[in-house]
Parts: sequence; C-alpha cells; structure tokens
Amino acid sequence: MTSMRASQRGFSLIESLIAIVVIAFALLSMGALQLNTLRASGSSTLRTIATQQAYDIADRIRANAMALRNGDYAGAAALHADCFKAAGCTPKQQAEMDLYLWNDANGQMLPGGVGVVCVDSTPDDGTPTVTDCDGVADAPLAVKIWWEDDRDGSLTRFVVGVRP
Repeated sequence: MTSMRASQRGFSLIESLIAIVVIAFALLSMGALQLNTLRASGSSTLRTIATQQAYDIADRIRANAMALRNGDYAGAAALHADCFKAAGCTPKQQAEMDLYLWNDANGQMLPGGVGVVCVDSTPDDGTPTVTDCDGVADAPLAVKIWWEDDRDGSLTRFVVGVRP
C-alpha cells in the first residue's frame, strides 16, 4: 500500500497545472472575443452615422427643389451669412450652405469623414480625392460619404442614390 502511494505523489499537482492552463486559455479567448466585439460595434456605429448623414443631405436636397433642378447641389460648398438672416438667401446659396454644413458635420462625426453630392450613373466608385462622378444625364444624384474605419484604418464608402 505504501508503494502505491509513493507512485501517485505529485499527480494532483500536474492536474492542477493543466486546469490552470486551460482556464487561462479560456479567459484569453474570451478577452479576444470581447475586443473583436468592441471593434465591430465601433464600425457599425460609424456606418449608422454615415447613413444618417446621407439621409440628412437627401432631405435637405428634397426641401430645396429649385436648387436641385438647377444642379446647385452638385457644386461647391460655401458658408453664406445671408442664410441666417430673416430675409433669407437664394436657393443656390442655400444649397451651397447645406453642403458646407453637411460636410462640416461629416468631418466632426466621422473620423476622416468627407462627402460629396454629384450626378453619377455608377455611384459605387471613387475616392475622397477622385470622386468619379460622371454627370450622365438622367442619372441619379449620388450621395457619397467616406471615412476611416476603426477596425483596420481603411477607407469605407457609403453611397445613397437620391431621386426626389
């Protein structure tokens, strides 16, 4: 009986070490899973903000039908003080102001956020520096927004076609 006891000495210590290694691996795996969840959550939050921004400018475009018919939303953005006065501003000035305020909000709400509104028959192309807007007649107005994604730092593009 004593020889059997001597051969089992230290066996429970090995079992304990193996259990600790397994538990440590499980905890590290759970931590990695939590980290990936946080990254994906941040990415989906940015996509939601981009969606809201795209629909914001689409609503502004629909509210200013005269500027839309004149093609003013596919132009340059500018800040106009007249738009804040009681007399108001022209539809073109309002369109330029809408684009200015919208792009300012894009930069504040999205990391590296920039957007463009243009007539484009192939809206799923372009970059912030080369928007690839072709201006084809009867093509929809495209709202394109780019931002830097939290997951890997790459540029992400969100596009919405606007037909008022």
